[in-house]
Amino acid sequence: RHGVLQDWLNKINQTEGGLEEFSQAYKYYGLHFQPDNSVIAREWAPGARDVYLTGDFNSWHWESHPFKKMDYGKWEIHLPPNPDGSPAIKHLSEIKVIIRNHSGQLLDRLSPWAKYVVQPPKSANQGVNFKQYVWEPPAAERYQRQHESPAKPKSLRIYECHVGIASQEPRVGSYDDFADRILPRIKRQGYNCIQVMAIMEHAYYASFGYQVTSFYAASSRCGTPEQLKRMIDVAHSHGLFVLLDVVHSHASKNVQDGLNQFDGTNSCFFHDGARGEHSLWDSRLFNYVEYEVLRFLLSNLRWWHDEYNFDGYRFDGVTSMLYHSRGIGEGFSGDYNEYFGLNVDTDALNYLGLSNYLLHSLDPNIITIAEDVSGMPTLCRPVSEGGIGFDFRLGMAIPDKWIELLKEQSDDEWNMGNLVHTLTNRRWMENTVAYAESHDQALVGDKTIAFWLMDKEMYTHMSTLSDSSLIIDRGLALHKMIRLITHSLGGEAYLNFMGNEFGHPEWLDFPRVGNNDSYHYARRQWNLVDDDILKYKYLNEFDRAMNEREERFGWLHSGPAYVSWKHEGDKIIAFERAGLVFVFNFHPNRSFTGYRVGTNWAGTYQAVLSSDDTHFGGHNRIDANCRHPSNPEGYAGRSNFIEVYTPSRTAVVYARVSD
Repeated sequence: RHGVLQDWLNKINQTEGGLEEFSQAYKYYGLHFQPDNSVIAREWAPGARDVYLTGDFNSWHWESHPFKKMDYGKWEIHLPPNPDGSPAIKHLSEIKVIIRNHSGQLLDRLSPWAKYVVQPPKSANQGVNFKQYVWEPPAAERYQRQHESPAKPKSLRIYECHVGIASQEPRVGSYDDFADRILPRIKRQGYNCIQVMAIMEHAYYASFGYQVTSFYAASSRCGTPEQLKRMIDVAHSHGLFVLLDVVHSHASKNVQDGLNQFDGTNSCFFHDGARGEHSLWDSRLFNYVEYEVLRFLLSNLRWWHDEYNFDGYRFDGVTSMLYHSRGIGEGFSGDYNEYFGLNVDTDALNYLGLSNYLLHSLDPNIITIAEDVSGMPTLCRPVSEGGIGFDFRLGMAIPDKWIELLKEQSDDEWNMGNLVHTLTNRRWMENTVAYAESHDQALVGDKTIAFWLMDKEMYTHMSTLSDSSLIIDRGLALHKMIRLITHSLGGEAYLNFMGNEFGHPEWLDFPRVGNNDSYHYARRQWNLVDDDILKYKYLNEFDRAMNEREERFGWLHSGPAYVSWKHEGDKIIAFERAGLVFVFNFHPNRSFTGYRVGTNWAGTYQAVLSSDDTHFGGHNRIDANCRHPSNPEGYAGRSNFIEVYTPSRTAVVYARVSD
């Protein structure tokens, strides 16, 4: 595999001037204004018989401005300036590419390199297809970057977010609103990174951004390219790293406003036949051995970094890319035959290796995350070691385990050993992003952890003035414990989806025909956490405190935890990490005094975080001033132990306050 990657790098160096040149195709393809105000447009359409440019500039005469055919399926057109010296095409002019296929049909398309595409308003009665508008604003209207990117975080605490649903009002949120209203919230919560979904333009809003139609265009639903640049710059001013949720695993089947059949054939950017179709996603699959496809995708990664200043990428659908089966219906056991057999799609694997090699060569501070559930070995080891080069993979088994426990088992049936195994089962020296839930669990048809725990009681008993409720009490307690043990034991980075930090109720459902195009569930109800008489504030404050303690002690970047205790009867888990001792009592009704907890670090300990604090909606059963001297007698395989009070459904973190 490494040899194939090296062969590709050698070919690109010999024939394309190196990866540096190869990955800047956006400077060659698409529409470009020259210093003399002439305009040059280039496209790659190997299956086309003729190519034309049309739009406002030529009164929509489809065949009046033909491209010149060049080698290797490339096409070029040169438009001289107008007699008055102005460019023939203006900023915000509408244009289209016209393809004549080999049957003689004329087909209208959007350029794959379009920077700005907009869906016409319903009132215009112009259909639903997106339209391409030239984005070439005058210098005075271009956003000028004011802040440098922050330093690469030692510990990555990720806030997964979607600009469109960030609004409290029933509408699509904007880049400006997100910058001004939401980013300060994220900063206050102690996150140091945002992972932004649904930025690459997608015709179908309800796809959550995963059916991309225009790969170089920022979603116009939320604003203009300049407004997105401002949003990212404001995030940097808050010290937030910014990751793009990038979708290179597949593309929308849309033809007139997507990549599909761009040149009039069924291939072009994709495999023809069954290999070019994803049966579950109803989408097209890229041909990763085609030079121009590699050029298009690698340049796309470079574009978002160079043009918008994104600091890294979360690669969507990596498991689908890695295997010819697309991972459909497969349960990966960890047997190496699953990862080194004929089912592996080495073309896609090679593309991912090239992507990581390019990005980390371009900027060593770039962070890349793979959405892979299969556990492919070396996925998160450097290319120089023969790996694929990702910095992290998502710990996708963890949220599944929490949903399984909440949905299928009573509290006293939870298996502590199995839970610890799920939280710690990751490849040695390959970093994992741990998360209790992401956007997947919030979608209609599923439930968030808060809703699994408290369901309809959230409508009647989340007020501090209402009668106490055992369901709410249990829900608040377990919500905090689930998040803390995932944060502290599950990986080397942590992720939270927008709103889940305070137990956002209900589910996500985008406007569609089935719900009368309603935005009611496609928004975030920030008023719930801002209302001081509602209990959502308790979960929010615990989330903030959890991140603050991680910033202070750095457990995410300190190396793996040592789990010294998993007691099935007591329902207690204890472990050490970053010089701290974590104690979790999941028992529904038993508390323990003088409970021995092993530690290898002698000294006096004191609680630095308790989920039972009244500030977090707890019962204040832990005395933060109480000191716990260690005893040098060995216990639980450790050289010392401390004795603590561990109340039911409570998590406590202890730190050494003296040697």
